[in-house]
Amino acid sequence: MGLLQKYDYVPVAAEVDAFVAQTKENIDKWNTKEVYQAALGMIDLTSLTVTDSPSSIKQMVKRVNAFHDKYPQYPLPASICVYPNFANVIKKNKTEDSVHITVVGGCFPASQSMLIVKVLECMEAVKDGADEVDIVISVGSLLDMDYEEVSKEISTISQTIKQLKPSVHLKVILETGVLDLHQIATASFLAMEAGADFIKTSTGKVSPAATPEAAVVMCNCIKQYYAETGRKVGFKPAGGIVTAEDAALYYGIVDQILGSEWLTPEWFRFGASRMANNLLTALEGSEVKYY
Repeated sequence: MGLLQKYDYVPVAAEVDAFVAQTKENIDKWNTKEVYQAALGMIDLTSLTVTDSPSSIKQMVKRVNAFHDKYPQYPLPASICVYPNFANVIKKNKTEDSVHITVVGGCFPASQSMLIVKVLECMEAVKDGADEVDIVISVGSLLDMDYEEVSKEISTISQTIKQLKPSVHLKVILETGVLDLHQIATASFLAMEAGADFIKTSTGKVSPAATPEAAVVMCNCIKQYYAETGRKVGFKPAGGIVTAEDAALYYGIVDQILGSEWLTPEWFRFGASRMANNLLTALEGSEVKYY
């Protein structure tokens, strides 16, 4: 029995497209300041560039630390997301305990290396203070239908980092832009079975990145997996999510498929950098360039 049959969910493109179209037609339901404010607190505030440095990451952390001095009425981001070598920089400079330290690991963004290298990188990041680790699924193995290898990599990393720090969360990036709907569903179920605490759309380094169609499939997989196992898994769209309206669209998808239980930072995150300022602009009614 295949995974899609096991969990009784086989995505149909026409149904997915219709769901996205209907959500867009009803978007005014979620295009509200209440949703924008909630989304602000679901952001993994991200910097993943070749020019990142200890000083630039310190400045990013400094802005997060001072956010409530300027905007006490709005939530802080859920986490700061950086390359693994900067976990300790955040740990040494962060003063807001509620803001988690997220790293991308496992040879992000291509995940093309030996498993021992991926594991070691994730381990060192957790030792340096990472609360959450975002890894990329072995896309090549998935496309070759070597599902055992895909599962082994995820479960090995998950078990290793949770031995070091039981509270650490593992987010598994599917890189949905290179997958069809059936492959997205298969990857979602593989990741969840192997121990993913979240499934995430994209690295942001491949085009297309996040799409509402991928989000619909992934959220339905989470719903079916929860119905079968009783274990909740979070959802993180990332890559190309920029505007307040983008946030509202993904919020609406999660709301309809997974319900209000998932509409918290514990179960729903956005991987974004520019979106934070755009949400603040929508909330304030004038341009904000805080982050």
